[in-house]
Amino acid sequence: MLKQAPRLLPTLIALAVTSSALPAFADDASSGGFLQDAKVNLNLRNFYFNRNYLRYGGTPATQNATRGQAAEWTQAFILDAKSGFTQGTVGFGVDVLGLFAQKLDGGGGTYGTQLLPVHDGNQPADNFGRLGVAGKVKISKTELKIGEWAPVLPILRIDDGRSLPQTMKGGQITSKDIENTTLYAGQIQANSQRNDASMERMSLNNADKVVHGSPTVYGDDFNFAGVEYTFNNKHTLVGAWYDQLTDVYHQKYFQILHSQPIVDGLTAGANLGYFVGDSDGSALAGDQDNRTMSGLFSLKYGFNTFFIGLQKVMGDANWQRISGTSGGTLANDSYGWSYELKGEKSWQIRHDYDFAGLGVPGLTLMNRFIEGTNVHFGTETDGEDRGRETEVAYVFQSGTFKSLSVRWRNSTLRRNYGTATPTNSSFDENRLIIQYPISIL
Repeated sequence: MLKQAPRLLPTLIALAVTSSALPAFADDASSGGFLQDAKVNLNLRNFYFNRNYLRYGGTPATQNATRGQAAEWTQAFILDAKSGFTQGTVGFGVDVLGLFAQKLDGGGGTYGTQLLPVHDGNQPADNFGRLGVAGKVKISKTELKIGEWAPVLPILRIDDGRSLPQTMKGGQITSKDIENTTLYAGQIQANSQRNDASMERMSLNNADKVVHGSPTVYGDDFNFAGVEYTFNNKHTLVGAWYDQLTDVYHQKYFQILHSQPIVDGLTAGANLGYFVGDSDGSALAGDQDNRTMSGLFSLKYGFNTFFIGLQKVMGDANWQRISGTSGGTLANDSYGWSYELKGEKSWQIRHDYDFAGLGVPGLTLMNRFIEGTNVHFGTETDGEDRGRETEVAYVFQSGTFKSLSVRWRNSTLRRNYGTATPTNSSFDENRLIIQYPISIL
C-alpha cells in the first residue's frame, strides 16, 4: 500500500535538514526527553446515533424505500500515546494511536450510521479497530513524521465525528524555525475512514464521474505544501496552501483568520477562505474546475457568541476534498451536511451561549440554521437544502468525573433533490455522545 514511501522518506528528510539549517530566528525550546515529555491519554467514547429518513414532503419513508432509519450504539476506546524526543541535536520519538469500537446495539436493518463498518448483506460489524504507529524526528523546531496518524490541516482535515477518528498513512514535515511562521509539506498515500478498519487508496469525495464501473475515483497519492504566518500580536493569521490528488485534482487555498477586540468584553472575528481547484494529470474524475468562497464572521459579547456564515461554490464541480475527510474548513460545514455541491450558495446564522454566565460553568448551548440554494445535483440545476442543529453539552468541572462530557445533538435536514433512498433523502437526527478522557501519563 505504501509503495512510494522509499521515495517520500529521503525527500522529507532533506527538507527537514534544509529547513533546520535556516538562520535561527527563534531559540529552540529545551526538551525534557523521550520519556519525560511522554503523554498517554485514553478516551472512552460512548456514541448513540439515530437518523430517521423522510421523503421530500416530510412523510416518513416506508420500508420499500430501503429502510426508514439508521440507528446504532457503540463503545469506543481511543488510546493516544505520544513520546517526547531523545536528547541531542537530532531527537527521535514515536506516536501510537490505538483504536477499538464495540457494537452495543444495531442490526442489518438499521445500518448506515457510519459508527461501524458494514459487511455482506449490510450487516454492521460487531467491533473494529486499528493500531497506528508514526515515527518522528526533530531538529531544532522542525519535525518530520512518517507513519499513521490523524492529520488536521485546512486542506486535509480528518473526520472524528463518529466512534473512531479517521487516520492516514504517509509523511509530513512541520517547521517553526522562522518566527511567527509555520511551514508544512507532505505526502499522504493511504486512508482509513472513520468506519473502516482497513487502509485504502486516496480517493475523491463526492465524485460525480463513474470510472470503470465504479463511483470511486482514486489517485496514487495526496501531496501538499503550506505556509501560515501570524502577526498583529497574534490576532491575525494568513495562510496559503497547495494540494494535489494525483491525476484527479489540484487545489490552492488562501485563508485569513482575524480576531479583533473592540471594547472590554466585545470581540469580532472573521475566518475567510478561497479555494481554486482544477483537474490534474489524467483527470480521472473529469472536469474539476472549482472556486469556493467561504466566510464565517463572529461577534462575542460576554457569554454569547453570534455567527454569520456565507459560502459559495462556483465552476463545474463540487468542492474538492479527500473521501471521508471533514468539510470543517468551510464556513457552513455542519454535523449532517457541508453545503458544498456544484453551484451551491448557502448562508448560516448561529448562536452559542456559555451558561457560566448564569453560574453553571461547563454547560453550553449551540443553535444554528443553514440554507443552501442553486444546487446542481444530477439533472437538478436549482436544488435547495436547509438544516437546523442544536447541541447541548455539559463538561464536569471537578470530582471523580472531571472532564467527562455529555453532548446531545438534535438536527434536521431537508432537501428537494436526489432520490428517496436514505443516501440522499431528508432526515431527522439525534446523537448522544458521552466521553471520558483519562490521563494515564
